[in-house]
Amino acid sequence: EKTGVFSGSYAVNPLTGTKIPIWIADYVLTGYGTGAIMAVPAHDTRDFDFAKKFNLPIICIMDPDASCPAETKELVLKGEACWPADGKYIQSSNETLSLNGLSKKEGIQKMIEWLEANKIGKATVNYKIRDWLFSRQRYWGEPFPIIHWEDGEISTVEDKDLPVLLPEVENFKPGDGGQSPLAGATKWLNVVDKNGRKGIRETNTMPQWAGSCWYYLRYIDACNGDAFVAKELEKYWMPVDLYIGGAEHAVLHLLYSRFWHKVLFDLGLVSTDEPFHKLYNQGMILAYAYEDAAGSKVPVDQVENKDGKFFEKGTGKELHQIVAKMSKSLKNVVNPDDVVQKYGADSLRLYEMFMGPLDAVKPWQTQGIEGMFRFLSRAYRAVIGEEDSVTYSDASMPEDLSKVMHQSIIKVTDAIEKLSFNTAISQLMIFNNELTKTQERYREACEIFAQLLQPFAPHLAEEMWEKLGHKECLAYVAWPSADESKAVDSTVEVVFQVNGKLRAKVSMPKDATKDQMIELAKQNERIQTYLTDVAIVKTIAVPGKLVNFVVKPGK
Repeated sequence: EKTGVFSGSYAVNPLTGTKIPIWIADYVLTGYGTGAIMAVPAHDTRDFDFAKKFNLPIICIMDPDASCPAETKELVLKGEACWPADGKYIQSSNETLSLNGLSKKEGIQKMIEWLEANKIGKATVNYKIRDWLFSRQRYWGEPFPIIHWEDGEISTVEDKDLPVLLPEVENFKPGDGGQSPLAGATKWLNVVDKNGRKGIRETNTMPQWAGSCWYYLRYIDACNGDAFVAKELEKYWMPVDLYIGGAEHAVLHLLYSRFWHKVLFDLGLVSTDEPFHKLYNQGMILAYAYEDAAGSKVPVDQVENKDGKFFEKGTGKELHQIVAKMSKSLKNVVNPDDVVQKYGADSLRLYEMFMGPLDAVKPWQTQGIEGMFRFLSRAYRAVIGEEDSVTYSDASMPEDLSKVMHQSIIKVTDAIEKLSFNTAISQLMIFNNELTKTQERYREACEIFAQLLQPFAPHLAEEMWEKLGHKECLAYVAWPSADESKAVDSTVEVVFQVNGKLRAKVSMPKDATKDQMIELAKQNERIQTYLTDVAIVKTIAVPGKLVNFVVKPGK
């Protein structure tokens, strides 16, 4: 329900000189801009509802675009309906400026330029951020290096006494009057300066943001005892090329990291204005969760399935199964340690990357891990076999295997660059199938397969590499490159027709000439049956595609 009161005052439109009534309304958010808005009733639903209730003028200034139904458009133009989407400006013109015929975006830009040129207003960008509470009343966390002295002075701890470390305490309960637990660590708390002045340390601690805001910088030079990062290393590595994280990070960790980083930049301590070059949000993982009649969540390991119904172990209470985001609060998290124990870390890694596009929401299915485990087992047998000693051939491999190998290098490389890990793994499966078709194990193909597998299943790939006779760790071996000419099919499927009707399909070299194609067609047993007792009127040959014999009865 819209409520409002006319203030009795007016604002003057600087472009038209029109007096616009100023109303106090409850639907305008105080945190939006200045807290005051220019209402456009014909093109904003809340403004429209307010204007209708208080009988305020509704003037259509936007002719709706083609997405607006004809009956709605007629009402909008009359001021009897609202159209908040795009269109073309109408009734927006005077002797100095016209917006008529422009789209909403074009009109706004032109209006801003006019306001700036006439020194009435200027374009600006407003930023909003939630309050950032940086202080915590608790034991754990980094202590603030602050000392409160008995004479009222507050000072920072000298550099030589940094960092201030947490003391060992027996009691983690809050102190008297709700003070931090550190207030009870009197030996740590009380300090005396060189002049005998007494003071107490700050008992509040920093939140986790204090570390997570800049950890990416410390990773660069983690063992440096003189600085948080050496300048030459920071300049070499920063900014971070790619940050992969959940969408919720964009309003918390990443935003605070930018503030932290920009302060360091202003202080001349880092070389880049921005910490991260590119952000990619991975999708959520969905899993079954279980709740009782009261809506309380039950851990998945406390649930048993009886004939399609679900019950809580111990109590026997029947539970309701739901599909939800995998999270601790919903108690439906799968313990990776259990999966690794049963199937190995490589199977888990491979399954998570094979579930679907990285940025998509995906359901967790345990049987999918079993599929990845079987694939890795087949891959190991294809490359290494069942015996301890395997003989590898250095001869030229079959053309089909060579083609798939070079295609795999190209496709897996491209997929990794695009973060399309699921398509890369699909190509590795195709490569593995081709490996199993040959009786011999060709060294080059096996080595390339191990190299392409390494980013996805590093443990198994390293073992393959060692079994192939290499001493150097595979992680340090250069990524393979493909011969694109060998990745292209040298043969092509050609159709043979008689009077336009398909009679046979054969594979032949791509570079076969028309004469060669016609000769092969005439030698084909199926085509020969259709060329018996007929006269060939015309022969059509399209290289790489078809041969068609136009015939008529008789010779």
